[in-house]
Amino acid sequence: MFNQNYNVIGVMSGTSLDGVDLAHIKFEINNSKWSYEIYECDTISYSNEIISKLKNGINFSKSELSDLNIEYTNILGDIILEFISNNSISNLDAVCSHGHTILHQPQNGFTLQIGNLPEIANIIKQKIVCDFRVQDVELGGQGAPLVPIGDEILFSEYDYCLNLGGFSNISFEENNQRIAFDISPVNTVLNFYANTFGIEYDDKGKISESGKINSELFEELNQLEFYSKAFPKSLGFEFVKETVLPILESYTISTEDKMRTFTEHIAFQIGKILQSKSGKLLVSGGGVYNDFLIDRMKAHLPTIEIIIPDEKTIRFKESLIFALLGVLKLRNEINVLASVTGAKQDHSSGEIYEFSS
Repeated sequence: MFNQNYNVIGVMSGTSLDGVDLAHIKFEINNSKWSYEIYECDTISYSNEIISKLKNGINFSKSELSDLNIEYTNILGDIILEFISNNSISNLDAVCSHGHTILHQPQNGFTLQIGNLPEIANIIKQKIVCDFRVQDVELGGQGAPLVPIGDEILFSEYDYCLNLGGFSNISFEENNQRIAFDISPVNTVLNFYANTFGIEYDDKGKISESGKINSELFEELNQLEFYSKAFPKSLGFEFVKETVLPILESYTISTEDKMRTFTEHIAFQIGKILQSKSGKLLVSGGGVYNDFLIDRMKAHLPTIEIIIPDEKTIRFKESLIFALLGVLKLRNEINVLASVTGAKQDHSSGEIYEFSS
């Protein structure tokens, strides 16, 4: 017989590289309906040295990646341990951790999230559920996006759920099944250009707003093959590095104009997905704080009601949902949907590591 209540921590490190998101969450299941409450939560920034390694990991050799995996597992373990200690959290059922994606090449049957080595259980002295993507890729899926099952279980009152992080991704019901896919890069590109001004991100989108749209660049971006592909489909940093940035860099226009054009591109691609649709759109992720991007989205979504949730849900929705994926894995219940990832079947994904006392 499974528990009705779960006391867990959800841990997420996204492609935006703004740090490790940790959220202490209590779940309850009653009559097959899940509810949750987010308690303590925090984002722990990375050192510049680690940011550099995570950014460049895509170019590392096998042995360098192995060393980075060990180093990052130790860093992540220490961050989780400190979070538990600082908040005096006890009686945990598990820590549910995504790790950090370095390589994502489902077309080659390969995805790598570091920070998921079994040793992490002993570092944090807790049961850990992690490494949620690998099994899906082995089953012929994209290994992404994984959040949609959480949207279906926890946020069913919204017609569409959109995350604006390193990439944008959306999930919704269509013909009685959950559909979800990545739409385009977001902060992976905008933060890259913000960094050239010596800042981490474009506050409220003010730099982008000051630029002008370059119509030729706008058209070229919109013609990229990825946008015409059928879902399921997902994006990795490889797409930004090998495809998107080279296009942007080939234009001798100001950085402000590049950012303005790319912001319009993000909003346009979201608008294209939801054109002629109506209903409520829940928006979460760091991109929510980019007021200019939200304004441009509204311009492209005239029949959609954009809803921005409470602060904790904006910032920690992915940690919340990976916590839920971990709980579902503990219950040996489905936590990945084939309709979303393209895998051979729905399945219960993730590794469970116990610590040795």
